[in-house]
Amino acid sequence: MGGSGLRVSRLGLGTLTWGRDTDEHEAADQLRDFLDAGGTLIDTAAGYGAGAAEELLGELLDGTVPRDEVILCARGGLRTGGMLDTSRRAMLSSLDATLARLRTDAVDLWLAPGWGGRIPVEETLSALEHAVTSGRSRYVGISNYSGWQTARAATLAAGAWPGTPLVATQVEYSLVQRGVEREVLPAAAALHLGVLAWSPLGRGVLTGKYRSGTPADSRAASPHLSGFVSPYLDDAGRRVVDALVTAADGLGCAPLEVALAWVRDRPGVVSALVGARTAAQLRGSLASEEVDLPTEICAALDEVSAPPVGYPERR
Repeated sequence: MGGSGLRVSRLGLGTLTWGRDTDEHEAADQLRDFLDAGGTLIDTAAGYGAGAAEELLGELLDGTVPRDEVILCARGGLRTGGMLDTSRRAMLSSLDATLARLRTDAVDLWLAPGWGGRIPVEETLSALEHAVTSGRSRYVGISNYSGWQTARAATLAAGAWPGTPLVATQVEYSLVQRGVEREVLPAAAALHLGVLAWSPLGRGVLTGKYRSGTPADSRAASPHLSGFVSPYLDDAGRRVVDALVTAADGLGCAPLEVALAWVRDRPGVVSALVGARTAAQLRGSLASEEVDLPTEICAALDEVSAPPVGYPERR
């Protein structure tokens, strides 16, 4: 993970749907399958099901899977009045609540959830530093920061708390969302931050399931997740999916396996975080570890999904 000694699996298990669309039985099956496949990194957040995902994960770690077999990644901060509160008070309060729900004394990686805007970044970073020195988290990082925000936060942390560097940045990254390539990924590489790619399947669009409509059991059909999926159900997304399906047909595997392999192998990406509603869906994602993309297919996918780049990134 970046320049640290923390090691994680190349695929991480996301828990966005746990406790809401994924019940305790499916969650337990997912966890067992993930660990059996060699997975270690589990990603969760207080905002997933208003804490339900953390509670369910805590129950499973308390009785199904030993805590020391997994690497827990969680995000801090609270939303009050629609605003993200990354103040020291809110951050540390949310961490305490997360630890209680997870039934553990410490998480392995704790992330600031986003740039607080009206909250000085120095205050947010001080909460991350205190989480480490108080033993509540072993490593810290950031999530959903822009390029300049990433550089600012990592530089400040290195100067003020050299013993508690940022080791990771978590950003959305997929064949239909490559905006982070312009500035975030170069900043992460220069500052030795490992990249955790969330929604590497384009919020489910890159599975190919939406080519002929919206399945009744899909996220796009869910009242609380339809708005999350819809931005990629456009012409640009369809062109990428068509190319992805063609590549998958040629390789004899599923589109989602190709999409995950593409993200997994991008420079700087330490782990791609996959979420699934059912254990069967997760097993499909885990199969991507067997896929090795030929250079020609990578180049074709790069071309069809290339993000617009202008001044000053390209001169």
